[in-house]
Amino acid sequence: MSEARSLNRRRFERILFDAPCELHVGDGVWHTEVLDISLKGVLVKRPVEWKAQLNHPFEVVIHLNDRDSGIVMAVELRHIEDGHLGFKCQYIDIESASHLKRLVELNLGDPALLDRELRYLDGA
Repeated sequence: MSEARSLNRRRFERILFDAPCELHVGDGVWHTEVLDISLKGVLVKRPVEWKAQLNHPFEVVIHLNDRDSGIVMAVELRHIEDGHLGFKCQYIDIESASHLKRLVELNLGDPALLDRELRYLDGA
């Protein structure tokens, strides 16, 4: 699929967001950085020694500025590229969803865009 077609199909705006995060699976933990985030997923830098497979479930913990709060999502690994990993959100608790919604709202700058994304999320 061409890049242009892929961008036209994207319903959720990606927010460039630089924050530390952890990827958890079983007893394994990888420390890395968020590249961008949306209401439906997260893109992170690919950690050194990465060996996980596509469609594998993980938990991502994104640390916000104060480090006392964060965004925690159950995610599925959807794509692996040279320098990054793309995860699709499978579940997010209400507190994390509130933090994520506020982050997206502040970065979109247009309440109508946020409303549109929330409607897409209901149908996704």
